[in-house]
Amino acid sequence: MLKKHPKGIMNLFFTEMWERFGFYIMMAVFVLYMDKQFGWEDSVKGDFYGLFLGAVYFIPILGGWFGDKLFGRVDTIRAGSLAMIAGYVSLALSSLDTIYFFYTGLFLVAFGTGIFKVNIAVLIGDLYHEKPQLKDAGFNIYYMGVNIGATIAPVTATILGSIYGNYNISFWAAALGMTLSLIIFETGKNHFRNLEAIIKAKTPEKSVKENAANGAEETQRIITLLILFVIVIFFWIGFYQNGFALTLFAERSTIESDILRPETYQFFNPFFILILTPVLLSFFNILARRGTEPSTPRKILLGMLIMGLSMVIMVIASLNGGNLDQNIMSPMWLISTYFVVTLAEILISPMGLSFVSKVAPARVQGVMMGCWFGATALGSYGSGLLGKYYSDFAHHEYFIVLTGLLIFSAILVILFIKKLERFSA
Repeated sequence: MLKKHPKGIMNLFFTEMWERFGFYIMMAVFVLYMDKQFGWEDSVKGDFYGLFLGAVYFIPILGGWFGDKLFGRVDTIRAGSLAMIAGYVSLALSSLDTIYFFYTGLFLVAFGTGIFKVNIAVLIGDLYHEKPQLKDAGFNIYYMGVNIGATIAPVTATILGSIYGNYNISFWAAALGMTLSLIIFETGKNHFRNLEAIIKAKTPEKSVKENAANGAEETQRIITLLILFVIVIFFWIGFYQNGFALTLFAERSTIESDILRPETYQFFNPFFILILTPVLLSFFNILARRGTEPSTPRKILLGMLIMGLSMVIMVIASLNGGNLDQNIMSPMWLISTYFVVTLAEILISPMGLSFVSKVAPARVQGVMMGCWFGATALGSYGSGLLGKYYSDFAHHEYFIVLTGLLIFSAILVILFIKKLERFSA
């Protein structure tokens, strides 16, 4: 199957796998570290959680400009990798007495991830410039790499936490994973340097023609993407409860064992992605052969509705004992929630990246991809902003609010479905 794909795809697969390992091992313990090491209230943890994730996904707008106009994709990815390594080391050295290392580490990880993430996503799209028909499949391969790393990370955090009894060791493991990512990327950089030169050589001539004949269409493409970005904000508000409300539910309301610690539950989302992605792809391939495959916007609509269902599960769990903040709830409540969240994510995230790669005008592709992550930034910040109130009212009410936001986002997709579908072919 991979013989049809361009050279370099597996190099980026493993580069992204180890980068995500580092990021998600940090995310598995992030809130728990603030809780146990610093003893902060939920409101303070919510501020830091939301601001950090907001920065991670807002900085890609700047990172896209770096890659498009200043340093090129390869050098920007390298700089982001080095910043992340330094950030994880700084977090590993932090404590209540050296809290400045914590602040410095968060900044470096957020900045490094932001400029890394957008440029490797654009690089995936560029890799398929001669095989656009394989672009969706290429992004799914990339997304599998993301989730293999994300699957290994919380398991590693659980093992390290059990052995060493602290969370700092997990930050050291994140630094090691990011170092492996950089080494792997460096082994294949010549593929991407040559590719970058080819794309830059072809873009000016193509852009002149497009700007002369299709200026109005370019504007419409950007407007279409902006509409999509606004809508997906609500998905990410719900999705990033995995590191906040769902983690706190695991810690305070769910039965704990040596196998299932609070940080372990973040294993299930990427694990289910690895299982469900091939199944859903096969299903959509069958529909495509029959000429009945839904468009990307319709998949997003379905994803929003399914995401709302995941919050309904948490409403029921809260009403059945979760509201008490006693460790009495079966782990199956959270596991089933992560299963449904995963179905929604597969319908929204990788196809959204592919959609942006297809629709964005060539001259601003990096910036538009950055804006996709910018929408993720607003959603992830919103998740932390909402998370500040997790303990201020009944948990079922908290999850009802999230359900309402996701239903609202589905209504927005319905209202703009024709405009979104115009460029989705």
